[in-house]
Amino acid sequence: MSCATDNNSKPKSMSRAREWTAEVENLFRFQQAGYRDELEYIQVKQGALIDKWPDTGYVKKLQRRDNTFYYYSKRRECLDRDLHKVKVYGY
Repeated sequence: MSCATDNNSKPKSMSRAREWTAEVENLFRFQQAGYRDELEYIQVKQGALIDKWPDTGYVKKLQRRDNTFYYYSKRRECLDRDLHKVKVYGY
């Protein structure tokens, strides 16, 4: 994920994932929970900590906008058939 200089910055570009990476895996999890990426999650949840698996670094738990939770496995969840659904934003 590209680093943004401002917490309220909006993405300047968007592309689709073409191959699986750890970054794409985490983006898949954020987007499945209804957020654009980690930056938007932090903005909406006002600095809430993001639980990640210590050995893989993948997102472990996210709170949706309706305050329910998504729990994720420490293994890959974004299958190759779902790669085209993942949006990668540039700032």
